[in-house]
Amino acid sequence: MSIKRQAELLSVNRTSLYRDPPKEISISEEDLKVMHKIDELHTDHPTWGYRMLTKTIRRELNVIINKKKVRRMMTDMGVYTIYPKPNLSKRYHAQYKRPYLLRNLNISRPNQVWGVDITYIRMNKGFMYLFIIIDWYSRCIVDYELSTTLEKTFVMDCLKRALSTRKPEIINSDQGSHFTNPDYIELLESVDVKISMDGKGQALDNVRTERLFRTLKYDLIYIHEFETPKALRRALGQYIHEYNTYRPHSSIGDLCPMEVYNGKLPEVA
Repeated sequence: MSIKRQAELLSVNRTSLYRDPPKEISISEEDLKVMHKIDELHTDHPTWGYRMLTKTIRRELNVIINKKKVRRMMTDMGVYTIYPKPNLSKRYHAQYKRPYLLRNLNISRPNQVWGVDITYIRMNKGFMYLFIIIDWYSRCIVDYELSTTLEKTFVMDCLKRALSTRKPEIINSDQGSHFTNPDYIELLESVDVKISMDGKGQALDNVRTERLFRTLKYDLIYIHEFETPKALRRALGQYIHEYNTYRPHSSIGDLCPMEVYNGKLPEVA
């Protein structure tokens, strides 16, 4: 990625700092604490289902809450259990589901595979959702977007922006509603990008993206109390810039993701 493109990317995301403030989300302080705890527990224990989460939340927060409410909150947050074995639950959007293409694939170059995903980002008095695109070979964050809602627009806008300057061979995602949406499928097919999807709830299928989310949350989100979307956007932009251009990554020979994305080869030990 050129220096010019890096600057353009930072500029695109900085413009979002000056958008109109989002409408207030009507949610109680107690419910917000529960949602933040769900996020923490799911980050550390992605195979835990809503029953285990409910038991732990009751104990750690000393609250009375039923498992149906926890399950509903998980759905609202976009949090899904990762299963160590095939999940045989009902599959939605079957007509738009695509096979998993990465099994035994040798990922050996930038823009061979991008991973995309959405995660819940907590704030002091609310939350946002982060959509991220990561190049699997270099671990470079290609683009990202924050939103106050789970509407598909922020995913589609970010993808279109990324695809306007480069294109992967494959994009991998989970089977969430954003990625089994016909508009998402049509966009990728229109630019001849192969679509790969994890087995529903399968562990390890999207492991590199999940690891990035865990690192981001422990390095940034869990140690700061962001009061406003503007403050969160600013801190996230700085974090991603440093992650891409300054932070060495052991899996790519202690180079920075942007170096490898731009073509520098990791040394083979």
